[in-house]
Amino acid sequence: MTHDDRLFLITGATGKTGGGAIDLLLESGHRVRAMVHREDGRSRSLAEAGAEVVVSDLHDLDGVTAAVQGVTGAYLCHPILPGLIEATTYFAQAATEAGVRSVVNMSQISARREAGSNAARQHWLCERLLDRTNLLTTHIRPTFFAEWLKMWWELRDGEGYLRLPFGEGRHAPIAAADQARVIAALLLDPEPHDRAVYTLHGPVELNHHDIARAMSTTLGIPVHYEPISVEEFGSAMAERGLSAHLIQHLSNVAVDYQNGVFAGTNDNVETIGQHTPLSVEQFVIDNKPDFATSGPNFVPAT
Repeated sequence: MTHDDRLFLITGATGKTGGGAIDLLLESGHRVRAMVHREDGRSRSLAEAGAEVVVSDLHDLDGVTAAVQGVTGAYLCHPILPGLIEATTYFAQAATEAGVRSVVNMSQISARREAGSNAARQHWLCERLLDRTNLLTTHIRPTFFAEWLKMWWELRDGEGYLRLPFGEGRHAPIAAADQARVIAALLLDPEPHDRAVYTLHGPVELNHHDIARAMSTTLGIPVHYEPISVEEFGSAMAERGLSAHLIQHLSNVAVDYQNGVFAGTNDNVETIGQHTPLSVEQFVIDNKPDFATSGPNFVPAT
């Protein structure tokens, strides 16, 4: 247990990466301020765990200004929704005024000037914006989360299906829990990582046929990967009522995925987070109840 008096602000506090970072920081005896959109069961659980909970929004400059008061370091995480640049600008201004020392910025592996995804290009711009502040700044760029497997999974007639537009592209799925370890470590020791950009990967690079085989072995049922077109993927998302902004983003990163943008492995989780990242097999074991039914976003066969 530590007894230092630093205060860490976690935005996206009820999400997987933010919530995981909060747990790790609290377990180590650190003070945490959790920013949430509303009071509910999840925010009450954070308070019961020992976090100071503030209800605010990254699109409210006054609210962000209040949230960063007395903060040493912050984790900045914005959902795939419009307004990222505005939110990052509000945070940067408020954090600078308040004397916040460091920020860990959740970006994307597809963030670059030439990105086809509007969200990915905006993340690249927000990285450059934060780099121009006096904050000790670290950007993390995860590949696709292992949690995607739960979201886009279909269980049909006792068999599993992943119907996705990723062709034969490859990536090493990274669990949110492993990202949280990196986030917490960067908050606690920001100086060596100032202006660094870290891609985050799981332990083994796989294509989706490989992923399906790993899931089949773990779950004990046949699991199939069925490549589909980007157009079918986009239509299925629209039918489920997903936002145009998200559809535009996911359709374009599907092309990025096919072109190798999400590929690769490295040792960033081990060296920064001091933990071996979860394999697909271990992730499925740890989340086995979630695979007993279809995920919310699966693309049904036509």
